[in-house]
Amino acid sequence: MSTLPSDAPLPTPQRVLSGMRPTGALHLGHYHGALKNWVHLQNEHDCFFFVADWHALTTQTQRPEPGVLEQRVYDMVVDWLAAGIDPERTTLFIQSRIAEHAELFTLLAMSTPSSWLERMPSYKEAVADNRELATYGFLGYPLLQAADILLYKASGVPVGEDQAPHVEVTREVARRFNHLHSPAAPILAEPVAMLTDTSRVAGLDGRKMSKSYGNTIAMRDRPEVVDEKIRTMPTDAQRVRRGDPGEPSRCPVWAFHELYSDNETRDWAAAGCRSAAIGCLDCKQPLIKAIQAQQQPWRERAEELLADPKRVHWIVEVGTERARAVARKTLREVRHALGLSY
Repeated sequence: MSTLPSDAPLPTPQRVLSGMRPTGALHLGHYHGALKNWVHLQNEHDCFFFVADWHALTTQTQRPEPGVLEQRVYDMVVDWLAAGIDPERTTLFIQSRIAEHAELFTLLAMSTPSSWLERMPSYKEAVADNRELATYGFLGYPLLQAADILLYKASGVPVGEDQAPHVEVTREVARRFNHLHSPAAPILAEPVAMLTDTSRVAGLDGRKMSKSYGNTIAMRDRPEVVDEKIRTMPTDAQRVRRGDPGEPSRCPVWAFHELYSDNETRDWAAAGCRSAAIGCLDCKQPLIKAIQAQQQPWRERAEELLADPKRVHWIVEVGTERARAVARKTLREVRHALGLSY
């Protein structure tokens, strides 16, 4: 679901745009943090969802093996489709296939103060931890993101709270461009941030679910894999023996109950843990069943898609052409405003 700032309503239907960096097959954190919201939004808005493969290059310090990035792109698209993204109702495309993203990024750079980019918390924190990220590409990440959004004149951008500053920079970039080059008839639309309800999903060890931590449950993990992962999850460290009472708030398993269990099951698990009436494996069993049940239709749809890769490529091809038509129209207007329509 999404919530909007009270001072920035988003009438229905309006265009919504969002993207993901291609990291390969997705996990439950991706689904609950963003993808579930996308599936909901496509029923109410004109949605553009794209693979942000150029953005993936901004933090890539080593060149991957040939074909790896392509594999990650299509593994991710398969998970989008398996989760319920409908290419008949949404526009799915690959960022790098549309050169207009790069051109608008370049043109916006001519009027965007570098201080706007240097002040971004994400840039300063990342560079402080890793000086190899101090590249022009990574510095310009928010401006490329602005070009992604402004190119399609999106009214809303679904993001977590940590990404809201990037949407605000996009609004400032659009406002400055319109003021300098088209004050009488603004060309670039100022989007609003659509804050998602769930921005952080805990992993198997209680930290944020992330491939870098090795604590994920993939959307397409086999039932036996899910069973093994949940069964071997750490629990309340202070509950050493079966008869010791525990405390759900200290247990990484509880975060999954909050996500997957109904009130009755949560009450049963909390009371049983605190009184030692149930063991940790008993507590985990409803979660195993709930996660496996959610994953089953994803795996079935994914198997059909993986058996027909040309279909997946065709879906992306059609969406990319549809997005390109919109991008070209916006860029013609921008070039005209800059006196580049010769």
